[in-house]
Amino acid sequence: MLQGWIQIGLTLLILVAITPLFGGYMARVYQEEKTFFDRILNPLDRLLYSAIGVQPKENMTGWQYARAAISSNIVMALLIFFLIMNQGWLPLNPTRVPAPTWDTALHTTISFITNTNQQHYSGETYLSYGSQMLGLGYHMFTSAATGLAVGIAFIRGLTGKPLGNFYVDLIRSITRILLPISIVGAIALLAAGVPETLAGVVVVPTLEDPAVSQAIARGPVAHYEFIKELGENGGGFFAINSAHPFENPNGFTNLVQLVAILSVPSSLIYTYGVFANNIKQALLVYLIPLSILVGFVILTAIAEYNGNPAVNALLNVDQAPNLEGKEVRFGWAQSALYAVITTASMCGAINSLHDSFMPNGGFATLSNMFLQIVFGGQGTGTAYLFAYLLLAVFVTGLMVGRTPEFLGRKIEKREVVLASFLILLVHPIAILIPGAITMAFPDQLSGISNPGFHGLSQVMYEYASAAANNGSGFEGLGDSQPSPIAIAGGAETSTTALWWNLSTCFSLLAGRYIPIVSLLLLADGLSRKQPVPETVGTLRTDTGLFTGVTAGVILILGALTFFPILALGPIAEAFLISRGIG
Repeated sequence: MLQGWIQIGLTLLILVAITPLFGGYMARVYQEEKTFFDRILNPLDRLLYSAIGVQPKENMTGWQYARAAISSNIVMALLIFFLIMNQGWLPLNPTRVPAPTWDTALHTTISFITNTNQQHYSGETYLSYGSQMLGLGYHMFTSAATGLAVGIAFIRGLTGKPLGNFYVDLIRSITRILLPISIVGAIALLAAGVPETLAGVVVVPTLEDPAVSQAIARGPVAHYEFIKELGENGGGFFAINSAHPFENPNGFTNLVQLVAILSVPSSLIYTYGVFANNIKQALLVYLIPLSILVGFVILTAIAEYNGNPAVNALLNVDQAPNLEGKEVRFGWAQSALYAVITTASMCGAINSLHDSFMPNGGFATLSNMFLQIVFGGQGTGTAYLFAYLLLAVFVTGLMVGRTPEFLGRKIEKREVVLASFLILLVHPIAILIPGAITMAFPDQLSGISNPGFHGLSQVMYEYASAAANNGSGFEGLGDSQPSPIAIAGGAETSTTALWWNLSTCFSLLAGRYIPIVSLLLLADGLSRKQPVPETVGTLRTDTGLFTGVTAGVILILGALTFFPILALGPIAEAFLISRGIG
């Protein structure tokens, strides 16, 4: 037990320690100050700007920034859809996998351009190396860079600066942050045993019967794996994601992945502090997601260590770790830590099966995706956190009779409407409406494998994962069409899988692009406001008291919206298990 808690503690300490270093570096990148890579990359930047006709010093308005982000994503979506639907005759397909069904290809395309990477397919049997490397791998960089660009534009607007240029931010996000770190990280994973090869499957005899052979999938995994984590993408090269020994073979690779997952979203809060010239406020805000993260890790880890009371009674022991759905090499501690971090960061990679966690784990992972601010998505998670901060300023100002201002700019009706629309309407609609339709027709649409409270959690988790651009799943759902090889052999497609593919596409798109537009309009409005001098009536936002008020606003506005789902899902299931049922 002690060893597991030490592992958890050391991992979190590493994450906290790198935050000011990486956050300061990102601030220099986006403020276009001198960095280590400039001598090599500045000529490349100028070449790219010239090729796409970008004036790098030209600032965009909120609408211009949003249009640039969305239009570029549409073009990239057409590219990935073409690759997937034509992979049967394109190169880099050693196993000759034909194209999947159109709905699987559509869902995969939308999932990857939205930085969600929700997978209704098994990578080793559905997609070619070319589709994974040139299609999905490419979008792991560009979708993450899109989120980073929007996040930094929001920070600029929040601190009274022009929003910048989307294409400049996109390129610098890739060339200065994602690409160089991914190269180093991929080499580290390769040295630790993660494969990187273009060779096809290897066929070997089984140990039980040498006359029986087994095909072992492999591929160019190492470089794919690291950007999957660093960019908070989460889509696995193999079906079982980072639980697969070729994606995550040992404790060292697990640590590398955990640090990579949280490094960007946690450090971006410190980057805000540099932009605002208020490191104190950034550190106080940082404590909010960190405290929630630590609390959820403790809640989940204790439950996984103690195990299921019903199983313990059968074993005639007081306590036995819940190892169902977990890899022995990671155990209860690293599995619990990974599950909470991957849903807190909206990464979605998994090293264990979330469906097999005790209800505490289901509560923590669902809550992370409902809140979206426990470090949150790539760039956008930080923006969500500060949108809550603006609401807290407004609410607190009304309660104590102070002028609702943030960084010298008045928070007025437009800001409150945009922040409320972003937090209180879009996310719940993208989850609750399709979830309600699915639960209304459980036999025809849901395809759930567990009845009762756990089945509700399975359905709502899928839509929460899509709307929060997380991508992980409780699984147990009939959300995958038969493999392309099976369909070529005569297998029929599934109506249930078609529903899941199309309905989650709605949640994916609504959860990504409506918030992007709202955040950019909010930032644009704030950047245009004339700063007002601070007076005795101005509410200070860099105090411990106001930070506590902000945390309360987050819990009230964010958590209570989805509390009925938590009550009818993991909380009710926990009561059943405590009574020895389940």
